[in-house]
Amino acid sequence: MSSILSLAFPDQLGTAATVFLILTSFFTSALTAAVGLGGGVALIAVMAAVMPAGALVPVHGVVQLGSNAGRAIVQLKHVDWLIALWFAVGAAFGAAIGGAIAIELPAAILKAGISLFVLWVVWGKAPKFGKARKRAMAGAGFASTFLSMFFGAAGPIGGAVLATLGLPRHGFVANQAVTALIMHVFKIVVFGLLGFAFAPWAGLIVLMIASGFLGTLAGSRLLGRMEEKTFRTGFRWVMTALAANLLWQAVRSWPGA
Repeated sequence: MSSILSLAFPDQLGTAATVFLILTSFFTSALTAAVGLGGGVALIAVMAAVMPAGALVPVHGVVQLGSNAGRAIVQLKHVDWLIALWFAVGAAFGAAIGGAIAIELPAAILKAGISLFVLWVVWGKAPKFGKARKRAMAGAGFASTFLSMFFGAAGPIGGAVLATLGLPRHGFVANQAVTALIMHVFKIVVFGLLGFAFAPWAGLIVLMIASGFLGTLAGSRLLGRMEEKTFRTGFRWVMTALAANLLWQAVRSWPGA
């Protein structure tokens, strides 16, 4: 019995912190299933408060892989596989380069840039990609996967580009899930090649994925009852909150601040 508990509760975390992370996974997955994104950023913010820094991004990546896989399965019929293909092309390069080099720009500048880009897409005039609309997802795949190697959650980039494609709410949530799934697959492969040991965290990861899937089912039921206008409004404000949080983090960590 004690060996089973030791698998579920990592030595680096207390029992209360472990249970808290499992519950958080449920609620953040429900948020993402309902409005398309936001859960990944919220989850890593909570995980950062209780987990060792070296394990944060890899463990978050596996948990998010499970969460996005569950959401993709639930919404599978709404997936546009051409979007997924172009995103995967960019993501492969983003993971390879992100895993091979150290980021040169200060984190504050990167976070500020992402937040301003998201705010521009959500509140400004959305960029037009013409006949290359879906091919633009390759750029989103590269940028989001590259940055997620360092920050863990870069979903707002892919979400911002997806938002310009005119997808209905179910299509947006489904394609956001699949593209995020692809991003985390490449990221986990790179972390594995770099030698990160996932085994000590396996029990926690499994429990967070399971609670996250239950959250996905709850959030998907809410999505099905939502009007298109309500979804668009909720998505816009969730994106704005994520961008504002990134901008605040950038200001706090700005060199000399």
